[in-house]
Amino acid sequence: MMLKDISFNERGLLMKIVGIIGNNASKSHNRMLLEHMAERYGAENEFVLAEIKDIPLFNADFMGQDVPASVNELADLIESADGVVISTAEYDHAITAALKSVLEWLSSVRKPFQGKPILIVGASLGALGSVRAQDNLRNILTSPGLYAKVFPGAEFLVDRAGQKFDEDGKFTDQGSIEFLDMLFNQYLDFIAEQKA
Repeated sequence: MMLKDISFNERGLLMKIVGIIGNNASKSHNRMLLEHMAERYGAENEFVLAEIKDIPLFNADFMGQDVPASVNELADLIESADGVVISTAEYDHAITAALKSVLEWLSSVRKPFQGKPILIVGASLGALGSVRAQDNLRNILTSPGLYAKVFPGAEFLVDRAGQKFDEDGKFTDQGSIEFLDMLFNQYLDFIAEQKA
């Protein structure tokens, strides 16, 4: 089932989705995955990509001082969204240090994820995709201080990502694209249920 079969208007909602690129690399398969999603699903809604590369490493010494502007900007963007998609890489069986630091900032300062519907996706060069990082991220997002509403459906894992994106960064694996269409439709229904 393609996303185009179910429009946002049929749900009665125009969604604003923020896609968080879960690493600080200028070129990554997770960036390419979110760019694919923004292009494919952004025709009938607002799909904004959010960078984390300019957010400084979390340091508790900042508490009580001025919060970096980049942290507040990301928190504002998340608070304004109907839902958030986080695409995470996997390093050493976990999410990236950059993403963990961002989550520490947000849980300590503003708490924009509280009650926010989250979809976790990810791409990795390995045979298991980002399965362990996604599990790690799911545990973090549901912890005290974040309290996100993580979408309970199937995981979306792009394994062997080097073979599933072309030289121009386009996502080319048709089976994965069709599965993502189905999953994203279910996620939009999940958001609509939270708003009801």
